[in-house]
Amino acid sequence: MKKPVGLLLTISIIAISFAAIFVKWSEAPATVISMYRMFLACVLLLPVIVVKRREFMKLTKKDWLFLFISGVFLALHFALWFESLKLTTVASSTIILTLQPIIALIGGFLVFKERTNIFALLTIGVSMVGVVMVGWGDFGLNSKSMIIGDILSFLSVIAVVGYLLIGQNNVKKISHWIYSFSVFFFAGITLTVYNLFAGTPIVGYDTREWGIFLLLAIFPTMAHVIYNYLLNYINTTTVSMSILGEPIGATILAVILLGERVMALQIIGGAVVLSGVFLFLMQQRKVTTEELSKLE
Repeated sequence: MKKPVGLLLTISIIAISFAAIFVKWSEAPATVISMYRMFLACVLLLPVIVVKRREFMKLTKKDWLFLFISGVFLALHFALWFESLKLTTVASSTIILTLQPIIALIGGFLVFKERTNIFALLTIGVSMVGVVMVGWGDFGLNSKSMIIGDILSFLSVIAVVGYLLIGQNNVKKISHWIYSFSVFFFAGITLTVYNLFAGTPIVGYDTREWGIFLLLAIFPTMAHVIYNYLLNYINTTTVSMSILGEPIGATILAVILLGERVMALQIIGGAVVLSGVFLFLMQQRKVTTEELSKLE
């Protein structure tokens, strides 16, 4: 039976595009939204975790340490990104998020000395030019807070790359379910500690806010589950390409549901960023294919 890959990818893109909208709708602090998203995602994963609970026995003290550090980076990512969405437009914030594979390449070079080529460097340059254009478009909206939001979004990308680089080489002996649950839990704990020390209220939110917290846990988690399922039928690069759909979907939703304005320069800059990331991913796919052919 033919798998509805295109339909599932579309559903996952729409689901993850709603994340930014939910954050915009919420009046709770960014660190509180992030905290409850992590804990509620853990609750959603519990049925699978109960089945795979014996895998926890495989973890060493070193594995637990890396899981904890990954959780701290993930907490930092969500706190920074959600705060970014409070300050700038959905379009600007999500466009900057698409730099993740490029920042990951830079991180891989700095941490693991992974080699790259001149074409990849050129695509990085193109994407960075696009980011500057997006930021300059925010200047056109005469808001310093939007520029701060853009910076926070960029910092959130660095944080999530740190999270991914740690997971890439240190916790491969367990399933992604156990890994995700553990990291989400540690991220939630980290955010709880921060909120308590910062004096941020973590209780007293109304039903509407709790509904948003739950939706934030369900929709992005659903998207990631679909992505994991699709990896059985399509390659990682194809799944990675779908991140280019998130800023487009999120921006359209923001214009319709939030009435956000999008400057012409931001549209052009966003197109430049997406083009750079697209070319980068295509180049990485080519490099991977060549490396696999040499091993055969």
